[in-house]
Amino acid sequence: MTDVDVVVVGAGVAGLTTARQLAAEGVEVAVLEARERVGGRTEHGPVPGHDGVVVELGGQWIGPSQTRISGLVAELGLTTFDHHDDGELLIELDGRRTRMPSHRGAVPRLNPLVLADLAQAQLRLERLARRVPLDAPWTAARAGARDARTFASWIAANVHTRGARSYLRVATEALFAADPRELSLLHVLFYLHSGGGLASMTSFDDGAQQQRIVGGAARIAEALATELGDRVQRGRAVRSIRQQRDGDGRHLVEVAADRGGTVTARRVVVTLPPALAGRLRYDPPLPPGRDQLTQRLPAGSVIKLHAVYPEPFWRADGLTGTIISDRSPVGLVVDNSPPAAVPGILTGFVEGRAARLLSRRSSEDRRRLFVAALVGHLGSEAATPSAYLERDWSAEEHTRGCYGAHFPTGVWTSLGPELRAPVGAIHWAGAETAEVGNGYLEGAARSGDRAAAEVLAALR
Repeated sequence: MTDVDVVVVGAGVAGLTTARQLAAEGVEVAVLEARERVGGRTEHGPVPGHDGVVVELGGQWIGPSQTRISGLVAELGLTTFDHHDDGELLIELDGRRTRMPSHRGAVPRLNPLVLADLAQAQLRLERLARRVPLDAPWTAARAGARDARTFASWIAANVHTRGARSYLRVATEALFAADPRELSLLHVLFYLHSGGGLASMTSFDDGAQQQRIVGGAARIAEALATELGDRVQRGRAVRSIRQQRDGDGRHLVEVAADRGGTVTARRVVVTLPPALAGRLRYDPPLPPGRDQLTQRLPAGSVIKLHAVYPEPFWRADGLTGTIISDRSPVGLVVDNSPPAAVPGILTGFVEGRAARLLSRRSSEDRRRLFVAALVGHLGSEAATPSAYLERDWSAEEHTRGCYGAHFPTGVWTSLGPELRAPVGAIHWAGAETAEVGNGYLEGAARSGDRAAAEVLAALR
């Protein structure tokens, strides 16, 4: 006898999608979540002085090509609105500041040589990315050579102007929260293919950042958890997973968690980021390949900073609120105001090495740095925000980094097959395991579908 058929570890979008699919098939499932909230790497925080208004502390965007998460949002009865992208954005690149139209396809007002260099680099990357199989990147042509090379070395050899190199560095940090020197070229190509290409992944207009969820993206997980009811158990951090066989030779899994002891099941789905999944105790121990994989997939480093104003004053000047900079530690700023545009909210992203450095400083230091950067771009109206909020995802005990895990050199070709392969009765899900939409909410939902299908097949 078991307590349930399946235990799901983690109540983010991946875990809750898995549980929802299983419950719909009549499978008894328990979702164990370490936090007192659901949502994983999506989270919202209330804005002081504005009842009902929240800031997106974690993941927040979806795009029209992300069909699985868009469909799920519609099923749950949630509504979306377009990210504010009317007007011009500000670019600070290679020592020059300029304004440019924000719509996709607009030609940046940059040095023509830089533009041509960027265009040829993007064309090469897109062509190489399309040749990487999403289900098995390690089988791609020249996979070994590309996995042995960092993205930084590819940029150095193929991008010739300083401005284009700076732009690609900022784009890399925005996508991976990591430096090009930390990434395998093969991984970058896989990720671009998985996400629909560099243009889509970095765009608001008809891109991966086009839409937001009214009330915050964490409402997706909250709505899923409401459907699942008491199957979702909060405040239950899983510590260990023990596998054995019962008297009939069937799998029996014991999942030990805080506040409530051990839950027994036939199968378990672990949806934690790889680095956290590797911190659980397994009996018997994980196979060497799987354990080595979790040791080699670090999370990115990102701090989200939010400055709140009575209204989005930048819009009156014809600006979208988007600021891209290769000089400031806050490499990207966006307008994160609610649909009614009251209050006005600017959100800044500190990523990669800059995030690791600023993590050592105080919240007040980060606030001063962010406000100073906004004043430098937008003028004195940005000097006195009515509120400031932040979230350092590397400091979060049950996350330890965002946006997701990335593959350094050599990992895909030596350990890639371990990423999704079940270990006995243990299955793996999470945005990092997705073939399509890897690292996004789209990938998290798709990974839940895959894991649920695996478990149903095993139980039958």
